Amino acid sequence: MKWRKWIRILHRDIGYLATGLTVIYAISGVAVNHVDEWNPNYSIERSTIKLDSIPSLEKEAMIKYILNEIGETGKIKNSFRPAPDKLDIFVEGNTISVNYTTKEVSQEKMASRTVIRESNFLHLNAPKKVWTYVADVFAVALAFLAISGLFMIKGKNGITGRGAWMTALGILLPIIFLIIYYY
Repeated sequence: MKWRKWIRILHRDIGYLATGLTVIYAISGVAVNHVDEWNPNYSIERSTIKLDSIPSLEKEAMIKYILNEIGETGKIKNSFRPAPDKLDIFVEGNTISVNYTTKEVSQEKMASRTVIRESNFLHLNAPKKVWTYVADVFAVALAFLAISGLFMIKGKNGITGRGAWMTALGILLPIIFLIIYYY
């Protein structure tokens, strides 16, 4: 069997195996690239409402009153008074700030971005241990796919023709960006 045929077989089979991980890393890569514009792990919804009145109650009774007024039914994690006229209540997935003076209740609700958060967890190697080896094998597989892909097509569209120019461009692109942005 010719070497080019073996490269095609290995390229095809390793490519199939790498598909799932490639999609996970691609989703996470786009999400993490835009971390300055949004939180890739959580969606955060902020809102403020003004109550007609806030009665003078003890802290625990006040917490129950506020949660009832805003329709919050989540489990209370903690609470504290950062100032005499303020109360912060921490509920699972929601941070509530009460201002007694202005009668405003601000909420910051967080919800996990399903699929993206899990993809980021793997992409950023949060699990460590065995996942480090999975990620290393994937990196080697990607390198193999890139290099073997260079030799799959013969002639003017292969590595000795058009492929050489495209490969050179692929190598030059990160070098140009490094020169412009890093040095």
